[in-house]
Amino acid sequence: MARKEPLLSALKGGVLRLREGSGPCTDTSPHLVSLCQLLESILRKGLRQPAWGFRRRDYWHWLEQLPTGTSGRPTPLSISIRRAGGCERTRTAQGRGRYFLRLALQGKVLAVAVRQLAQTPRLLEFYDPGSSILGSEDLREPFLSLLLVLTEIDFSLDLQNCSFLDESWLLPVCCTYETVPCRALGMVLRYVDGRVFVTKVLPESQAEVDEVVLAGDILDEINGCSLRYACPGQVGGDRGLGGPPVLPPCSPLLPPPSLQAGAVLQSLKGQPLSFRLLRWRWHNGAVFEPLLPYLKALKEKEPQFQLQHSPRHRGEGEPRQLQGGRLLYNLRYLGQTSVGTFGGKEVLEGAIPAVLERDLAAREVLFDVKEAEVLVQEKASSKLLCRHPYPSISCVGRCTWSPRIFAFCVVSSPESPDGSTFDCLVFASSSEQECEEIIGRIGKGRVCGFSYLQSHRGIPGILFWSSTCRI
Repeated sequence: MARKEPLLSALKGGVLRLREGSGPCTDTSPHLVSLCQLLESILRKGLRQPAWGFRRRDYWHWLEQLPTGTSGRPTPLSISIRRAGGCERTRTAQGRGRYFLRLALQGKVLAVAVRQLAQTPRLLEFYDPGSSILGSEDLREPFLSLLLVLTEIDFSLDLQNCSFLDESWLLPVCCTYETVPCRALGMVLRYVDGRVFVTKVLPESQAEVDEVVLAGDILDEINGCSLRYACPGQVGGDRGLGGPPVLPPCSPLLPPPSLQAGAVLQSLKGQPLSFRLLRWRWHNGAVFEPLLPYLKALKEKEPQFQLQHSPRHRGEGEPRQLQGGRLLYNLRYLGQTSVGTFGGKEVLEGAIPAVLERDLAAREVLFDVKEAEVLVQEKASSKLLCRHPYPSISCVGRCTWSPRIFAFCVVSSPESPDGSTFDCLVFASSSEQECEEIIGRIGKGRVCGFSYLQSHRGIPGILFWSSTCRI
């Protein structure tokens, strides 16, 4: 008669609670962490430790030795094991085992792994039959039955969120930050035990304009390259990204140890950047608990460091200026570039990064969307910088990677013998909502001022205006 096993009873209750939920199980499910902890406790129960040697045996050590099959073709199980073993963000047997469990839940291969263990006597010897669950046939079968029930539950987990599995089942809140090519992002970095912390977001910088990164967040990845266990020599040293962003190249692999800052800088010159951020604030609004030792060490290095709770809104509390009874927008004019003889919305995708890459000094301007035209004047002197009637505006749109930046194209040389040529003007707003408002008003103004422009082929009747486009 099989002995009563409390862990199996607890697992049964955990599986039933998960089944009661509606929709797939995600990382925010209140029962996911306890389920994973129970599975790990079962896989560790009765593991025999080697008599000699310093390496403590964990369940990952038999998982990575499971046979891959006789056909030579990769199986879902072998793919999950290979992926866990090659994960750059985990370095311990505990971290890789936990990453495998998450992969196995989503891929529904945990029961397959346990069956293969039972069929491999060499690996089954990892367990003491008298004290383990996996080493006892009487207990292994009910465990397998519960794993089969788990396969009926859909898991939708963020499998890229694994940088803390070496130390905790609790995982941080993740987000993606995409920004345009620029020379100065404006993030001050500090390295603490292989993690890249943002200690300050510089005022008036691109990072502050984008309103995504907060002091205390961790840079976990850039352009697909893991920054876990990065050292100052690989990511530019303990300093701010005030010059060109000194970060690893666009590669799925970690940069080699010999890679120096100069080579990294050149590899990223002029490229859009996509960061994966780990937030210091957890789902419940409190500090992510596994982060506390790091923050303590960070505070010792930088006594003035403070967690940033929200973006510093540029111009917050500053009222819009009135002129002739009209409200004007306080914007930053970032520059302009010629886009040739085609002024459709497609050109914005290349024109906006081209302007930002020049890293010109931004000008504070007042932006007036009138009934028949758009006026731009210098804020300090009220000098009129440009006036563009709606018939001369061919398109307007904004960036998806930086939703407070927008641009519009205007006819620059309507009398050219080769046809009209166009310039693209780029502006930064103080908020995403204001940006959308401006784009909408220009779009409506263009509809009211609807007119046809001569095309770049010299054929009249081709309309170059387009409604709001997002790139």
